[in-house]
Amino acid sequence: MPKSHLKRMAAPKSWPIPRKETKYVMRPTSGPHKLRNAMPLSLAMRELIKVAKTSKEAKHIIKTKDVFVDKRKRTDEKYPVGLMDIIEFPQLEQQYRMLIDKKGRLKAVKADAKEAATKLSRIESKTKIKGGKTQLGMSDGRSIIVDKDTYAIEDVLQLALPEQKILSHMKLEKGTLVLMTEGKHAGMIGTVEEVGKDKVTIKAGKNQNFEVMKAQTFAVGKEKPAIDSIKQLMAEN
Repeated sequence: MPKSHLKRMAAPKSWPIPRKETKYVMRPTSGPHKLRNAMPLSLAMRELIKVAKTSKEAKHIIKTKDVFVDKRKRTDEKYPVGLMDIIEFPQLEQQYRMLIDKKGRLKAVKADAKEAATKLSRIESKTKIKGGKTQLGMSDGRSIIVDKDTYAIEDVLQLALPEQKILSHMKLEKGTLVLMTEGKHAGMIGTVEEVGKDKVTIKAGKNQNFEVMKAQTFAVGKEKPAIDSIKQLMAEN
C-alpha cells in the first residue's frame, strides 16, 4: 500500500514548505506528474495560494466548494498539481498557474481568466497508432492524437482547455524562449542559442551562457512569452 505521508525533511526540494514545522506532510496520490515535480492540491492551497490555513480547512474547501485543475473539478485533496497546471476557484474568481521560482521551487502565479483557458505541455513521447496517426505523451500525463507527425520530443504545445485543441507549437530551436525545470539553473528563463544532440546552449541575461540537457528545458515562447504568467516570472528573475 502506498504511503499517505512523507517526512517533511525528505519531501522534494521543489516544495517550498517549512521543514521542521511537523514531522510529516501529506503525500500526493499517483497522477500525471512525478513526485519531485508535484505537490498535493491541499498543500498548494495552504502553502502557495494561501486560501486555507490548515489541511482540514483546505479539505473542506475541496469537498464543499468548486476547485478546478485544468478545467476539471477535483475533490481529492491529495491530487498532484505540478508545472503549468491551472488551479481555479470560481467562487473567488481567482486562477493560479503552477510555475517554478528562481530557487527551483514550485510557486503559484496569479493568472487571468483568458490565460487560464490555455495550457503549455511538453511532448515526452511519441507512438505510432492505427490509421497512420501519432499519439503524443505529454508532460502532464495527457495523451493527444494527431493526424500528422510534425512534432518532436521536447517540443511544447499550447492547448485550449479542456478540449485539448492545439493552439500553437513551440519547437526547441534557436531563438526559442525556455524555462529551466531542473538542475542548478531551475527557474531561470533564457533563449536557446544552439541545439545539440542531447544538450542546448542557453543565453540568459546579457552575458550568461550555459549548457543544459534538453529534458531540463520547457519552451514558453518564441521571442516573447506565450502566456502572461511567464512575464511575471521573468520580472522576478
